Amino acid sequence: MRILFDARFTRTDHHDGISRYGASLIAALASTDDVVMLVSDRRQLTLLPEVPHVLINSPLSPAELFVAARINRLEPDVVVCPMQTMGSWGRRYPLVLTLHDLIYYQNPTPPSFLPLPVRALWRLYHLAYWPQRLLLDRADVVATISATTADLMRRYRLTRRPVVLVGNAPRSTSRRRDPDAARSPSLLYMGSFMPYKNVETIVRAMASLPGHTLHMLSRISPDRRAELEALSPAAGGVVFHDGVTDTEYEDLLAHSTALVTLSRAEGYGLPLIEAMATGTPVIASDIPIFREVGGTAALFVDPDDPAALADAVLSLEDPTRWAEASRAGLERAATYSWAESAGQLREACLRAVGEFAQRRTRRPFHAPSGVPRA
Repeated sequence: MRILFDARFTRTDHHDGISRYGASLIAALASTDDVVMLVSDRRQLTLLPEVPHVLINSPLSPAELFVAARINRLEPDVVVCPMQTMGSWGRRYPLVLTLHDLIYYQNPTPPSFLPLPVRALWRLYHLAYWPQRLLLDRADVVATISATTADLMRRYRLTRRPVVLVGNAPRSTSRRRDPDAARSPSLLYMGSFMPYKNVETIVRAMASLPGHTLHMLSRISPDRRAELEALSPAAGGVVFHDGVTDTEYEDLLAHSTALVTLSRAEGYGLPLIEAMATGTPVIASDIPIFREVGGTAALFVDPDDPAALADAVLSLEDPTRWAEASRAGLERAATYSWAESAGQLREACLRAVGEFAQRRTRRPFHAPSGVPRA
């Protein structure tokens, strides 16, 4: 099957969640199918697998309205986009669009890396559900990464199209840590610093964890850093890395006590699976998506209670409890793989081909003037 995969949401410097999701699916699919990538910047190729590619416009360009005309000439069997915003006017091919989550309906602050006009449209878009319905109903099949999001899509009746799961997974190169090796009293936070991430509660918990260090790994603006530093204990204990490489991230995971996240909403929570795949215990907020991803392996706490987070961290000072959490995480992470996710996407593509064919055959016949209808 000739699958055209929209890789234009790949970052040029380091992966974010969607960037890694797309790149990982492309690599897994390319082992079984004829995959061609769409890119808008050749620098994206440094974070993508070595498969054929076509350079076209940015997905944020006005030319996106007419991108289907270019794609039609490439004659794909099916097109996959890891977002829901791909232009489709005039398309002559089956299309799979992806909706990761509904976070921004309750948390409307747009990602800061988007241009200002796009951020303004982003806020307007998330004031109602009907624009989302218009986008999703342009597809033949809609993919999403979790049962939690699929349930929300049904609750808000976001699409008439079939909804299928194409899950996330940890990197296949994840290193397993030695459970008997010494570990440091370090806690890791990997994620953005947007308000719904609730990082403030993690920082406040550090006042009850003397001797522990919280490593904040992601890039952060100076203003946001100043806000969090004002909440940090007077004795310190919070380190801002302002971005780490994959190797640095793996090194920190290999020696830390736990990864912590108290987000109030997520589309998935990839850092949970990444940590568990290395054998690092996870402490997470008790929300449906984290229950779905972490199963019984993670330690769940009230996201509004810094003391509950501190208690969970201190419980892991017991070597037996830590080893139990480590083993449970490894077992849970082993249930996810990019090969399985690629299989789910392949099934979604086949279904899209069928749905597209059926809709074409159902189109009404318009006889030329003077020709009687059958």
